[in-house]
Amino acid sequence: MKVRYYFIALFLLTAGALQAQEYLTGIQINEEVAQKAKALKAENNQHDKNTTLRSPALTLPFFDDFSVSSIYPDQQKWEDNFVYVNQHFAYSPPNMGVATFDALDAQGKVYDNANWIDFIADHLTSVPIRLDSLFSPIARKLTPADSVYLSFYYQPQGRGNDPEPWDTLLLQMAYRTGDTIYSHMDSIDVLVNGLYVMTPADTVFPGDTLWAPPGYNPNVFTITYTRLVWDDWTTVATDSVMMPEIAWETAWKAEGSHLSDFQQLHGKSFLQVMVPITDPKYFYSEFQFRFLNYASIANNNIPSWRSNMDQWNVDFVYLNYNRSTADTTYRKLSFSERAPSFLKHYQSMPYRQYRADISNSQARNVEMFITNLDKVEHNTKYSYKAVEVNGNHSFSYDGGSCNLLSYYEGGYQNCDHCKPHACPDVTSYFALDYDVDTMSYWITHYISDSSTNNSLVDSIKFHQGFYNYFAYDDGTPELGYGLEPAGANLAYQFTVNVADTLQGLQIYFNRTKDNTNEFYFKLKVWRDNNGEPGQEIYSQEDMKVQWSDGWPYQFFYYQLDTPLVVTGTFYVGWEQYQAGSLNVGFDSNNDENERIFYTIDETWYPSNFDGALLIRPVVGAKGLVGTREHKANTAEVVSVYPNPAGSFFRFDQSLISSNPGDRLVVYNLMGAVVKEQNLQTSLVQVDDLPEGLYIVKMRSRGNSYIAKLIIHH
Repeated sequence: MKVRYYFIALFLLTAGALQAQEYLTGIQINEEVAQKAKALKAENNQHDKNTTLRSPALTLPFFDDFSVSSIYPDQQKWEDNFVYVNQHFAYSPPNMGVATFDALDAQGKVYDNANWIDFIADHLTSVPIRLDSLFSPIARKLTPADSVYLSFYYQPQGRGNDPEPWDTLLLQMAYRTGDTIYSHMDSIDVLVNGLYVMTPADTVFPGDTLWAPPGYNPNVFTITYTRLVWDDWTTVATDSVMMPEIAWETAWKAEGSHLSDFQQLHGKSFLQVMVPITDPKYFYSEFQFRFLNYASIANNNIPSWRSNMDQWNVDFVYLNYNRSTADTTYRKLSFSERAPSFLKHYQSMPYRQYRADISNSQARNVEMFITNLDKVEHNTKYSYKAVEVNGNHSFSYDGGSCNLLSYYEGGYQNCDHCKPHACPDVTSYFALDYDVDTMSYWITHYISDSSTNNSLVDSIKFHQGFYNYFAYDDGTPELGYGLEPAGANLAYQFTVNVADTLQGLQIYFNRTKDNTNEFYFKLKVWRDNNGEPGQEIYSQEDMKVQWSDGWPYQFFYYQLDTPLVVTGTFYVGWEQYQAGSLNVGFDSNNDENERIFYTIDETWYPSNFDGALLIRPVVGAKGLVGTREHKANTAEVVSVYPNPAGSFFRFDQSLISSNPGDRLVVYNLMGAVVKEQNLQTSLVQVDDLPEGLYIVKMRSRGNSYIAKLIIHH
């Protein structure tokens, strides 16, 4: 299916009023791949291509689970760069990292020959492999009797677009036909002195013929296109290089399907395939295999629909001898999904908003996806550690040991069997620093077997950011979200814990070919009305779809002309002036569809698509937009006494000040001011405050001071 639609009644039969329609499309440009291609091109330009030699053939075993390489395949194992190696598009994979086949080329753009008729899109071609010989434990000839199998996991669609039945995935193997064909012309660099330019007074002109130097094929010549004089160097052809003719034969293929149909048919999200290699023609010194996919895109007469389609995911490619159809397991423990946010609702939220209600902002527990790909049960250990970036705070968790069944028998570790591993508690709050505007943590999760040498290990990381925006998304769009027709409104729900100032919106619109979605729209903000958008409280005309220069996936900041104070639940979005998708980024990995609403009249409809929009409200102080830790003037930590305090506490008398602007302020853990006084006395009465933990901040003679206070009556 090329574009996914939901029609919530195209026409009202009583009034004939056109209704809003939402749809998802693939992205037209993969910015990660585009950036990688640009960097690789620059790197290649710095090297002499004539010195590039083909790597020697690999020996068995051949294995790649795509957990190490990123964006492009491992060039030690694969010859081309067409597939996208990522952790975004797979749904419930056995392992982190897959190779995704789609309709985008090695530069991250839709193939030039892409059409609504299926065409050959991506290739993933192995480097040459020694399938003629074994070298360990002893060198000997390899034959079909050695039971050679090539296995792999595959999945249609994943978190992308489902391939049609004719959009197939194929495995092909190369063999020699017995014929010899021309490959390329060999060449060398030579000094022209005495060879083509006989004296310093001689000149070779463009169009002249340069015969191969002595010792090379005398029948080969080069036509020069440059003027050559004494002491010049030039490149000349020396001989034709011939090579054995190679043909490709299809060994396996699968028809495209929707992921849900695939799951219903096979009872799993990924299926492992075992392909025996028995034909003697494959057992030679430079054997190769390749995967390729057929794709077809929507009608290319409509530019906004000319986008990525027909995803396939491939994982765990393994070629070896002495295998059988039962050889389907791997001695590996693995995290199979990306690390989660420790926040209850958001991937990231403003630090001030977190501090205002930490108990309702932080998740009680998180879900981990852990697999045992071995054929036997393993006793495993799980833990995590959160470490403040550029700070001193950290906390950790030890989930102890649990038995983990084989993935093929029990799937992922589950909460009923081992809650401390599959659904670990978040054991501590993040630091409460009232002199910091932003803060972030690296949260690292660890899994290992319980053996003394911990031979099976894996880890994943999550960057928990507290900046000046709210984000449901992870920053990477798998798809694009759009509305029809002109006049359609989109509203996205957010909630602040305490009143704050909305300064603007960070929005990521997918880049499209020729910027076909470069439309104007009206930015809007609404109040809440019982869980859906209510009264419009702000609008700003003539906003335009724009992109930031930084790649990949840099949000564009739309600043409000007049900052707006928001409380409780509010909605941000737009009204579009014309038909056609604005193509806002859509994150398929984090589902917040109950917070997405759309309309063209007075009736709001919740979204039918599982995912999150790449739209982020920016709140707080004007001008702070970004993700860097921003510190206010550093406060000196001081002591107050007694601590815990009953009815009063004191601070050091050296901080006493008669300056009217010097103050002492006491905050509760919600960030609210509960007491304030001048610094003319060091005695502070707190008998009216309930028991608990408080933050004391003082400003004395231009310096800031801070202390933690416990009140216990």
